[in-house]
Amino acid sequence: MQKDQSLTRRRALIAGAAAMGAAGAAGLFAAGTGNRTVPPAAPAAGAQTARRPLRPSTYRLQPLTGYGPPPAVRGRTPVRRAPLLRVSGLGRTMVLTFDDGPDPRYTPDILDTLARYEVRAMFFVCGEMAATHRDLLARMADEGHVVGNHTWSHPLLTRLGRGRIRSEMERTSDVVEKVCGERPEWFRAPYGAWNRAAFQLGADLGMEPLAWTVDTLDWTEPGTRTIVDRVENGAAPGVVVLSHDAGGERSQSVRALRAYLPALLDSGYRVTVPRRQYG
Repeated sequence: MQKDQSLTRRRALIAGAAAMGAAGAAGLFAAGTGNRTVPPAAPAAGAQTARRPLRPSTYRLQPLTGYGPPPAVRGRTPVRRAPLLRVSGLGRTMVLTFDDGPDPRYTPDILDTLARYEVRAMFFVCGEMAATHRDLLARMADEGHVVGNHTWSHPLLTRLGRGRIRSEMERTSDVVEKVCGERPEWFRAPYGAWNRAAFQLGADLGMEPLAWTVDTLDWTEPGTRTIVDRVENGAAPGVVVLSHDAGGERSQSVRALRAYLPALLDSGYRVTVPRRQYG
């Protein structure tokens, strides 16, 4: 499939990136403070939380979970920041994230597995895929998953001007809002290649950046067992796992989830999604 081949070629740009593992999870900080994040109290029944404009300068971006631009563009120095992470809950809490979808070949199986174990995950969708498969986008929202913005066509943002970056983000947010009823609150840069414009424009559009601490590298098709081992070996409180439900052949990712998710739950991990904080 031409789209799959194109995404595979683009992903080859970061073939040398190593997964950061669970070690970085120990240093998660809240924005603007030196303290660990404390989950906010639940709002009163019927209360609505007002959104406030985000300011890129408020981000305390540790740990460094984005890899920066691939080697081919290292001549253009990005802002050395990493996306902010807030994980709700205490103790053995992890977050599962899936990029590049939705794809009718793999996303339904992933959603089925998550539903079987009553687990919520994050899906960072590409607008062109979401617009084509709106039924799957709606299912994600209906089943309580967090739908994030992964740009419209999965470009390398460090090679684009601000106008194109904004368009890539905004078009995707428009589709998500139309189908899910609200705009995405989280954004992930393709390839983990962040720069100043990506942070600023994401904030302008009301989104916080989120990357990962454990990369399964499932897009390389390393084998189901290898993907499972990477998740289980990297498991730790606060870890964010990166997988994919589209962008290529993802049957290994589907099978791996079926194996490692019950193992994580049996080990006492709580698999959940981050809670957005305002103010």
